[in-house]
Amino acid sequence: MNFEISFTDALILMPKFSFTLKALIGNKEKLSEMARTPMNEHCSAVIQNKLPKKLGDPVKFLIPCEFPGMDECLALADLDVSINLMPLFAWKELSLLERTPTCMTHELTDRLVSKPIGIAKDVKVKVGMFHFPANFVVVDFEPDPRVPLILG
Repeated sequence: MNFEISFTDALILMPKFSFTLKALIGNKEKLSEMARTPMNEHCSAVIQNKLPKKLGDPVKFLIPCEFPGMDECLALADLDVSINLMPLFAWKELSLLERTPTCMTHELTDRLVSKPIGIAKDVKVKVGMFHFPANFVVVDFEPDPRVPLILG
């Protein structure tokens, strides 16, 4: 520690801390024990500033998925939205029979309003070795051919 004033003057100016400082100075054995605290590799990494670079939160990522009668495709998993979107061409290609009418509207990021064609219920989606039933809102839009679905 570096003081610009004498130590006794500092104790006089800080009466609240004087008892703590006197106890620390008076108990040198305990002070030397505290100076030799063993550290694990995590603490050592923090002190040596060797922490890995923090990565951003992946709000969006791609999931490979399969549908019966369709090639494997990538679906955009968007953690910001809470619905699954399917383009009309994918619904036709899957030859799904049923589409429930809906009266919802979507406001897109460019402020355009989109009216879905309907909802495809219980569509079987294979992700890895797991099969999931999912409801998709069918929208007539031109998707990116590499990522035709948006999972929310």
